[in-house]
Amino acid sequence: MWLTILLLSVIEGLTEFLPISSTGHLVVASALTHFDPPWREPFLVVIQVGAIIAVVVARWSQILALLRSDRAALFDVGLKIALGFLPSALIGLALHDYISRLLANPALVSLAWVVGGVAILLVDRPSRTSAKSSEPADNVAAELAGVTPRQALLVGFSQCFALWPGMSRSGSTILGGLLVGLDRRTATLLSFYIAIPTMFAASGYELLKFRDQLDGSFSMFLVGLVGSFIIALATVRWLLRFVQTHTFRGFAVYRLVVGCAMLLFPSAWIES
Repeated sequence: MWLTILLLSVIEGLTEFLPISSTGHLVVASALTHFDPPWREPFLVVIQVGAIIAVVVARWSQILALLRSDRAALFDVGLKIALGFLPSALIGLALHDYISRLLANPALVSLAWVVGGVAILLVDRPSRTSAKSSEPADNVAAELAGVTPRQALLVGFSQCFALWPGMSRSGSTILGGLLVGLDRRTATLLSFYIAIPTMFAASGYELLKFRDQLDGSFSMFLVGLVGSFIIALATVRWLLRFVQTHTFRGFAVYRLVVGCAMLLFPSAWIES
């Protein structure tokens, strides 16, 4: 059980902010390892919390600089993040029960991996040269200065595609950012900042729902949270360096290969 706990926390930390779907990986890994304790659902939420905390820590100096800025900068950033957060929050709340049922359909999760891979290949073309990428900044306001409220809102609507389990929240928002004209680094940063309220809200909602199942497994929850935090922190820092000189097309190939394999050989990973 402990090895499975560590494995799932590592998977969450690695995949949450990459455009490859943490949900899809956790669904498959849980099936392959026969991980189905009574507290499975709250555990998966807790390891997601570790990943959220990681992105806050990774961008803490920029967030702190923003909090020390003037009201105009705070309002500007707050508006952009709110516009990026609200569409999926409202739609997700309305469709929560339906989305939960989708998780029980492995074929739909597998198909989402394939569709997401094709979308990356279509949107993130090599012609979007890394030379256009924004330079690192010491303040969230400066990092998102090139993002208009309209662009933030459109990225917010693109995040709604992540309500399809397996599609990837980070992938949906990053591709949305590229489609509205942002460079890779800015699109990735906007995805990170939108993730903070989105994931805290979703995780908080889920933890309240499963609060009666949080007792009795504290040590496993703690190990999972710390494990996902450490891996996610390293992943976030690596990804910001990666997007300066690379496209996301390698992730697309990975999604297509794994998604097609899952569709062709479902019995290899779907529990009977």
